[in-house]
Amino acid sequence: MSVRGIRGATTVSKNDRESILSRTRELLLALKETNNFKNKDVVSIFFSMTADLTAAFPAEAARQLGWNKVPLFGMQECDIEGSLEKCIRILIQINSHQSQEEMQFCYLHEASKLRKDLFDMKEKENKK
Repeated sequence: MSVRGIRGATTVSKNDRESILSRTRELLLALKETNNFKNKDVVSIFFSMTADLTAAFPAEAARQLGWNKVPLFGMQECDIEGSLEKCIRILIQINSHQSQEEMQFCYLHEASKLRKDLFDMKEKENKK
């Protein structure tokens, strides 16, 4: 079994506690469902938010989902001019027998703009 990384991101429309927590929960559940892992498989989770989000810690959403023994780490995203605003990013590390190539990333709402290459690849696969 190896440690694998799974990336995801989402956006919120406003800087308020419930928006941050609900969108983070949505993303965490999407990553879990898409990659079919269990809570016990999670090694750690890193969260970052853009500087315009200050109303809540996204890691609280993981605690609300019962991930109470998982190490969580929050940080501020680099403030780069022209970057996507009101964005929450996640890196989950899990124990898995699957290869890194089998890990499925999730980019929800406006965050889908961050990885157009992934969505273009899915469209090509679906057309086959």
